[in-house]
Amino acid sequence: MAQSQDVRLSVIIPAYNEQRRLPRTLAQAAAYLSRQPYRSEVIVVNDGSTDDTEPLVRLGGGGSVAVTLLRHPDGLNHGKGASVRRGILAARGDYRLFMDADNSTTLDQVERFWPFFEAGADVVIGSRALRGAVIVRRQPIVKEIAGRTGNLLVRMLAVPGISDTQAGFKMFTAAAAKGIFPRLTIDRWGYDVEVLAIARSLQCRICEVPITWRNFSGSKVTAGTYFEVIGDIWRIRRNLRAGLYR
Repeated sequence: MAQSQDVRLSVIIPAYNEQRRLPRTLAQAAAYLSRQPYRSEVIVVNDGSTDDTEPLVRLGGGGSVAVTLLRHPDGLNHGKGASVRRGILAARGDYRLFMDADNSTTLDQVERFWPFFEAGADVVIGSRALRGAVIVRRQPIVKEIAGRTGNLLVRMLAVPGISDTQAGFKMFTAAAAKGIFPRLTIDRWGYDVEVLAIARSLQCRICEVPITWRNFSGSKVTAGTYFEVIGDIWRIRRNLRAGLYR
């Protein structure tokens, strides 16, 4: 089947000091995309890395799949939320997905998302909490407990009804992305929650889909991250009450 000249899928990968994990993720993503009948692009956003992340992306590329490397204008680390926002808004695809540089959820699982978009969804998110999700390798127990506690607070205070707000595998129609991401105010870890809160405020249709997920060593998430996210939840709640996202 001949490819359309329009980009159907943009894949955004935020990266901070990912010289060890990113090349494998890029290679697997490019291999998957090269087999698809639609045109695609990969955008890597370098979030102020101090290792060889950027030269490795330039050297490796994505073969037959276009890979664009972006960075923040000042070259500094601004956070995962800021990097995802930059990549999503620079993308050209009719659908725009962001995924983690460690490949904890592989790109081929995007196939689970297409039926929901065809049925009218604006936002489809991967979930590790729904029936049908597979956790191949779990996080350390302390992180799991902290994550569950944080997710309970998120459901109570910001986005009720969503089982897993933190999985780094979320996809948007171009129209939804253009509405949501310019309104994003959180640059770091709480951005996942804010994205969904904004989507709700804009009356986007959100669907949650079970995914296969694997924990990899080298995560940038620490115990302190969860406390940071809790602070962000209160900020999001204030913004919701003030109607700032509308």
